[in-house]
Amino acid sequence: MIERYSRPQMKKIWSEENKFDKWLQVEIAVCEGWAEIGTIPKEAIPKIKAARYSLERITEILKITHHDMTAFLQTVAESLDNESRFIHLGLTSSDVIDTALSLQLKEASKLLVQDIAELITVLEDKAIEHKQTIMIGRTHGVHAEPITFGLKLALWAQEMKRNAARLAEAEKTISVGKISGAVGTYATVPPEVEERACAKLELVPAPISSQIIQRDRHAQFVTTLAIIASSLEKFATEIRGLQRTEILEAEEPFTAGQTGSSAMPHKRNPELCERVCGLARLVRGYALTSMENVALWHERDISHSSTERVIFPDACLVLDYILSIFTSVMQGLQVYPDNMRRNLELTQGLVFSQRVLISLIDKGLSRQKAYELVQRNAMKAWKQKTSFSDLLKADADIMAHLSKKELEALFDYNYFIKHVDAVFRRLGITEKKKAKAAKTEELAPQSL
Repeated sequence: MIERYSRPQMKKIWSEENKFDKWLQVEIAVCEGWAEIGTIPKEAIPKIKAARYSLERITEILKITHHDMTAFLQTVAESLDNESRFIHLGLTSSDVIDTALSLQLKEASKLLVQDIAELITVLEDKAIEHKQTIMIGRTHGVHAEPITFGLKLALWAQEMKRNAARLAEAEKTISVGKISGAVGTYATVPPEVEERACAKLELVPAPISSQIIQRDRHAQFVTTLAIIASSLEKFATEIRGLQRTEILEAEEPFTAGQTGSSAMPHKRNPELCERVCGLARLVRGYALTSMENVALWHERDISHSSTERVIFPDACLVLDYILSIFTSVMQGLQVYPDNMRRNLELTQGLVFSQRVLISLIDKGLSRQKAYELVQRNAMKAWKQKTSFSDLLKADADIMAHLSKKELEALFDYNYFIKHVDAVFRRLGITEKKKAKAAKTEELAPQSL
């Protein structure tokens, strides 16, 4: 099951090879900057650009140095001749590590943006398909008034669009480089070299830095991922609720041969949505760690470093993974309109209580008096499980203000969904060539 939703692109971004590739890319860009201002000979650049590293040698050297940057630099130097003296000229480790990390985060962002766009498309297509699929709306888990399943999905699509905007802003915030030397004073590497190197790397120079890029930037990035994960948990929780046996209005895909329980062959569990919910908790935990990394001693310490080796790869990998899972769930979602209609009618017309209330107010009753009249019939309908409409018709105090025809006209489900098209137009969710809009018959007024 894990392999089914694995995302090799994201794994590659956070591989050791890609990390060291980015380190080398930064080192070369800095050398090019030095050459452009005449500090190192330009003829050295072709040889420097051909520099390589060896993962095996890094591992060997690391056993001695216990410092990954010096191990990396030594193996790079071994691939060069005298030009090796120009590698890492004037730099401190964080110049390379933090700038390279920005490149990795940019790559991860691009992939997550694609994931989100794919999910938005699926949600909008499903929203169009079920634009008129009427169902009960619930507040506190209790029946409230009718909505449509399409409205629910359109709400999710709009939330994901906000998440896409958040991620774009977080990517912009993290797309900075830092080539300012020890404690960030530029004493050993001038700002001009930083500007030239960052331009080659397609990053913006951090306007000011200490020995590191400031971690409020990274905290914004990870907390953004946590918000996106929380949205996915919200959606997945809703499907879990709708899949409950006594509700069964929607159900995540269940493929041929799949099993839900080792003991009970009948089980069809929302395990994919449960997985989304569980993993979202991890990402929120990483967000807390990222915020705790903002406060470091003086110009830097490395209390953030160990955690970042976990939280950045894991947060990106987990979010990428659960975006993939949830998009798959929505693509194969089973929707049961008949069950939605059955559940809608469980309370035998109580969903129209507000319509009756407003009509009585329109007839001149005070809100308090109208509420009292409607509620006493509503509570009787709850307890006796009888038709709300019949109880109202038998109540002389109600019928003194409403005719039978007026009362029956209030029990019309179409009243609740009359502005659905307007909402969809406001959201910019329109018919698409590949979207199959549901062709539902007009729901006739119904007396209960």
